Formats: sequence, C-alpha cells, structure tokens
Amino acid sequence: MEFSENDNTNLPISKFESMLKTNSVLFFDSEEFENIIHHYLNQGKIALAKKAIKLGLQQHPTATNLKLFRVEVFIFENDLETANALLNALYDLEPHNEEIFIQKANILSKQDLHEQAIDVLKRALELTDDVVDIYSLIGMEYLFLDEFENAKFHFMKCLEQDLEDYSALYNIIYCFDFLEQHHEAIEYLNAFLDKNPYCEVAWHQLGKQYISLDLNKKALAAFDFAIISDDRFVGAYLERGKVLEKQGEYNEAIESYSVTLKLDDPTSFALLRIGSCYEKLGNKELAIQYYYKTVHEDPLLDKGWTAITKFYYKNKNYQKALYYINKALNIDTENVNYWKLYAQINQRLNLYEEAERGYKKALELGNFELDTWIARGDLLLKIGERQAAIFNFEQALEFYPENAEIEYRLGGLYYSLLEKDKGTFHIKNGLKSNKDYSFILDELFPDLIHNHQIKALLKTKS
Repeated sequence: MEFSENDNTNLPISKFESMLKTNSVLFFDSEEFENIIHHYLNQGKIALAKKAIKLGLQQHPTATNLKLFRVEVFIFENDLETANALLNALYDLEPHNEEIFIQKANILSKQDLHEQAIDVLKRALELTDDVVDIYSLIGMEYLFLDEFENAKFHFMKCLEQDLEDYSALYNIIYCFDFLEQHHEAIEYLNAFLDKNPYCEVAWHQLGKQYISLDLNKKALAAFDFAIISDDRFVGAYLERGKVLEKQGEYNEAIESYSVTLKLDDPTSFALLRIGSCYEKLGNKELAIQYYYKTVHEDPLLDKGWTAITKFYYKNKNYQKALYYINKALNIDTENVNYWKLYAQINQRLNLYEEAERGYKKALELGNFELDTWIARGDLLLKIGERQAAIFNFEQALEFYPENAEIEYRLGGLYYSLLEKDKGTFHIKNGLKSNKDYSFILDELFPDLIHNHQIKALLKTKS
C-alpha cells in the first residue's frame, strides 16, 4: 500500500516515528505495523522497517504477516539460510498460506534454482484467489530460464485477469520481440485492443511492431490512435516523429517531436532529432541551434556532440569541428567514434601526426574496421614511418586475411625498404585476391612505377 503525505493512513507512521524519537512505547495493532513496514520497505528504509518488525513482533508475537516481513528482510540481506529456517517453521504452523510459498520461491530464485521456484509458485496458485501476482512471478522465472513461450503464456494469464496490467503487456511484447514473432504480436495486440480499444500502451506497442515489419503507414495510424487515447503520451509522439522522419516528412516529424517538448521536460533525443530534421531541410541555423540545445540538455550525450562536429565538418568548417570534437573528448576519452572523427578532421587540416594518433587510439579501443587500419597505415606512410606502417598492416592482416588492399600496401612498403622477397610475396597475394586493386601501388608508391620486378609481376597476372 502506497502512502501520500496527506493520506490519513500516514498517521500511524508519524505516530511510530514520534515514538522512536521519544523512546516511549505506544501500541499499534498488527495491521498498522504491516502498513508501517510496507511503507518503509517501499521507501528502501530497511533499518526503520527492521525496527518496526521487531516492535511489531514484541506486541504481536504470533502475527504471521509480521514474521513474513522479517523473512523478506532476511532475503533482501541475502541471509537465505535464516530466511529458509523461518519459512519452514511458518509452514509447520500454516501449510496453506500462499505467501510462505511465494517467499520460498523467492529464495530458490536467488539461488538460481528457477525450475524449483516455478514448482513452488504453482503450488501457491492452488492456494490463492489473487492469481495475478503469482502468474507474473512464474513468468519472470521462465524469463530467467530463457523459456520465452512459457513466460509469454503466464504473462498473458495476468492480462486475462487484469486488462490494465501494463507491466504484463510489456513483458508479453518483450517475449514476442525476442522470438521475432512480429506477426503474432500484431495479432495478439489487435485482439487485446478489441477488448480495450482505448489502451494507449497497446496502440503504442502495435505501432512499434508495424515498424519492425516496415509497415510505416500502419505504424503511424497506430501511434495516432495512441495519441487519441492519451494526448499526453510522449512515447507515441516520439515514435510517430521517427516514422515521419524516416519517410522524409521532416516538417511533420518536427511538429511531432516538438509536442513532446511542451508535454514534459525536453529530452535530448527529441532536440537532436529536430536538429537533424532541420539540417535535412537545409535550415542550417535552426539545425545548429537544436544541436546546441541537445548537448546543453545532456552534455554526456555522444550523439549530440557528434552531430555538432559532423555539422561543421560537412560545412567544411574544420577548425570548429576540431574544437567540438576536442570538447567531446574532454568528456569521454574512451569513445571510439570521437577518436575517428578527431582523426578525420585532423586529416582534413593536414595535421597528419594528430590524425594518425586518432586512428591509433580508435584501434586501441577496439575499433578494428578495415578503413581504420588502412587510414592509419596510409598516414604512417605519409609521415615517413614505414616500419610502423608495416607493423600496422601486418596486424590488419590478422583481422582481414588475404585482403588485396592490405597486401598491395605491404608489397609496396617492403619494396621501398628493399626487402624484395617479402614485397613480391605480398604483391602476389594481392594479385591472387583482386588484381583490380593493383592501382594502389601506383598511387601510394610512385617511386616504384618503373621497378622492373613489379612490372613483371603485374604483367604476368594481367
């Protein structure tokens, strides 16, 4: 039971806290203690909950529900052995109390004994009229076991009992998504909406399923119905905006995103998407305004800083692009995308050593894309670091074996260092993989154009 500040049920809590401050002893009935304990557990105030349990059991030593709260605290503190012993004692007294089985299942679940937990929960089902919570707990146990069909079945049981159990609805859709059953999810949601036609959550989820199947018109219609059901549903406006943007309807997308800014605190996502739409419409001034608003709203959003950097990069204002990518790197030095942008911008500014450093950092952070290896190696060649370039390309070959672009580069590098056998080996590998890339030798190693051995190699494969 939740308590509000002005709720009369909050009076026992005030009375209890006053008692603690004055060290006096006041009497509460067991139900009042239950409400007090429940309140503190919901608030995460475990120490106060424990005090209430202790005093409650002193005044009501046979109260089963207070003992079950005690068990709950032991489970929370991971003292499963003590919790189990208390439950066994309670079971001897009340073998038909479903809450005992629920807490027993909780212990088994914490021990990763999920199948046993399910068996215990199924026994609890036989003892209670309030089956929704137990169906939900069984569903969660099946999720732990990755048994999504069984999980889905039990969450559906929850929704059969309570059409407004949106937590169960989200879990059902999660199972459909994991199983990639988008058509089945659509069928289920439509059947659900026949019973509950103004459920904004179901319309919203239906729209997302249509997006998964690229049925954008149907998705838009579903989001419109979600908005009709609840015209303050921010998620529906955001999803609607994403579909409109995808379809190139940028003004309509801006309008949909903008509604969310009025309904709730501005989100960095909406601001970023509005900026992107304005940029696609060619309105550079408004685009950059919204990109700035994005990073103001969330300074740690990597997509925001990237958008500003790319905006200036596209507009060939490389100095400003460099300024903002450095600003981003000051916030997050481990972001691979930042380092790649940093490298590309420095390359445009002919700052080759800094550009090489950016690509090197990207590789160190695990960005092993082919273009990163090649860009870094070509820069090392440009600044005269031929041995380092060879080492770079040799490493690249481990990820991209027999890659013609790498092989020709290694062939040219070894020839330029007068290691002709190694050079011949790699050029032959390059020709074997793709002879069309042999132009790399002319472009990167013009000094070797007239090398008779290389000319002979290329001629034999032409």
